[in-house]
Amino acid sequence: MALWIDVSIRRHQLKLFDGSKLIKTYPVAIGKIVTPTPHGSYKIINKQPNPGGPFGVLWMGLSKPHYGIHGTNNPSSIGKNVSHGCIRMYNHDVLDLSSRVSVGTPVVIH
Repeated sequence: MALWIDVSIRRHQLKLFDGSKLIKTYPVAIGKIVTPTPHGSYKIINKQPNPGGPFGVLWMGLSKPHYGIHGTNNPSSIGKNVSHGCIRMYNHDVLDLSSRVSVGTPVVIH
C-alpha cells in the first residue's frame, strides 16, 4: 500500500490516495494571505494527540518545521483561508486520517 496525501490549496481539499486510487476527500482550512500554506512535498514526521490550544484533538507534524495537519477548536473555519499556514481539519476528520496514515506518509501541497 502506497498511501500519500494531496492537499489542494485552491480547492480547500485534502485527498488521501493509495497509489493512484482515491480513498477519501476531506475539507480543510489553509493559510491566510500573510501566512500562506507552503507549496511542496513533505512527509508526516510525528503525531501528537491532544496538543491543546487551537490544534484540536490531534497534530501531525510535517517535515517543514512549524507546519502540520491538525484538528481545530473552531470548526466554522474549515473551508477558509484562516490559519498560520497549517492545514486545519475537523477533529473527527483528522482522527480518521491519522488512523489511516503513518509517520513517513508523503504529503504534496499545491
